[in-house]
Amino acid sequence: MQEPARSGAPMAIDYENEIDLRELFAVLWAGRKLLVGITSVFVLVAVVVALITPNQYKATAIIAPAHSGGSSMMGAMASQFGGLASIAGIDLGGDQSSDAQEAMEIMQSWGFIEKFIEQNNLAVEVFAAEGWDGRNNRLSLDSSLYDSEQQQWVRNPPSGKTIAPTSWELYEEFSKRLSVSSDKKSGLVSVSVEYYSPSIAKQWVELFILTINEHMRDRKLTQVNRNIEYLEVQIDKTAIADMREVFYQIIEEQIKNKMLAEASPEYAFTTVSRAMVPEEKSQPKRALILILATILGGMFSALVVLVIHYTRKDQVF
Repeated sequence: MQEPARSGAPMAIDYENEIDLRELFAVLWAGRKLLVGITSVFVLVAVVVALITPNQYKATAIIAPAHSGGSSMMGAMASQFGGLASIAGIDLGGDQSSDAQEAMEIMQSWGFIEKFIEQNNLAVEVFAAEGWDGRNNRLSLDSSLYDSEQQQWVRNPPSGKTIAPTSWELYEEFSKRLSVSSDKKSGLVSVSVEYYSPSIAKQWVELFILTINEHMRDRKLTQVNRNIEYLEVQIDKTAIADMREVFYQIIEEQIKNKMLAEASPEYAFTTVSRAMVPEEKSQPKRALILILATILGGMFSALVVLVIHYTRKDQVF
């Protein structure tokens, strides 16, 4: 019986386009002088960058949302009279998790950071500093931005900007140094500031936490005072005894909240682990800079050697 004809002959494998590793290594070896030269340039530039980049230090504090003693009572009041209070435009509170989240958002907002820098007179330190003189324990300022002798800004401002840095510029510079993060499991909040001076970094963290506590406390007091004033007006307007009793109970709780806020320096957050003066720099990571420069230099030089070889076959190394 005759065998059926096969549908097609085996396809021939084309080896012409495959990379010959031996040839590749031979090309790189032939161009080893160029490889070493280009890589050395990368490493040299990295060394210069690593040496001229000033050290920075990160100070970190761990804080937790504060728990007020009257929260359970306010929770009961909110469940009992929440509907009536909302109609009247009064917030009885009781949700501390949302208060903490709100405080975290405020901490990173433009308006709050602007106020923080202005209150503590930090514009020069935030915008003009370029290093830290550890021996003399003082900041090194960029003379092209700020004249420390005349104590005035001297920079050549970008288009649309003023000689003194704008509120937005200060916010951007400070935001680069600030880190606020929350652990979803524990609820703890980490506040970090990275700066040239380790002592100033610690000082700014402490000032920042103090400022957010004062801000949230003042905000609460303003709200409570407004609520009390409104409720007192409503008591004078209504003749229903039950309604007057409800208003008096709400006013009583509002007064308790006011007293608690006035007596609580750590109103929004309590310090779990205070910031310490860092002893080791956080950046630059000089060893990592050199390693990356060596790798990038080696890759770039290898590419140059291969391009030269395959575009100019007669190139002599």
